[in-house]
Amino acid sequence: MLSYPAAIPLSNRTLVRLADLIRAQRAQHRCRWRRLDPGRQALLVLAHLRNGDTYARLAAGFGIGTTTAWRYVRESVDLLAALADDLHAAAVRASRLAYAILDGTLIPIDRVAEQKPYYSGKHKRHGMNIQVVADPAGRLVWASQALPGRTHDLTAARTVGLIDALTSSNVKTFADKGYQGAGGTIRTPFKRHRHRPRLSRAQKEVNRAHARIRSLGERAVAILKAWKILAKLRCCPRRATAIVQAILVLEGIEADRYSG
Repeated sequence: MLSYPAAIPLSNRTLVRLADLIRAQRAQHRCRWRRLDPGRQALLVLAHLRNGDTYARLAAGFGIGTTTAWRYVRESVDLLAALADDLHAAAVRASRLAYAILDGTLIPIDRVAEQKPYYSGKHKRHGMNIQVVADPAGRLVWASQALPGRTHDLTAARTVGLIDALTSSNVKTFADKGYQGAGGTIRTPFKRHRHRPRLSRAQKEVNRAHARIRSLGERAVAILKAWKILAKLRCCPRRATAIVQAILVLEGIEADRYSG
């Protein structure tokens, strides 16, 4: 099999931090020998998550078995996911912002035996619903647990407790029309309905200003989906939450939030 050098668009700090976590875990479990040292395992995991390299390609490139590559990735993802902020910590961090931006996105998945809960009528494909919170500059603040793709954005935000958490922390939050009726501190644009067939000029101007603010939230979604593993998950849908949380921690390391 041919091989070639490739690059991973991440800083060396992220590689070192992940390698340190793996090294500490091995010391805790008193692992005597592994096919790859912590640094090489960390490199393998980042190649899988960031570049979307398959287990077969990674196994061939690193000179290990496919099952070993799968095991290395799984244990590292679980190790990272355990460090992710919970909803309370995310709400506290969001309370320090001038305002937050809330948006939902769909992570595509392979078809599964029980297809109906995972099919999104909005996106016309199977996937997992992720709720994303961004700061005023569009930087990723937090991402929720993954819910089946058919879940409406407002229902998903309520299910994970995001609406209540942002409201209790008094975080002014801008969201799109899909969150109409959320209440609390969630701000949505004016929407036409049978009792309001037309919007006034002032309401339209408010909607335009709202859209300019909320559009920056798309950047946070783009940051999340820059990790090519999320282009289409080819694993059990129940693993989606751990993968997203691991990516959230890695993005935090890139931003030097997880320096401890």
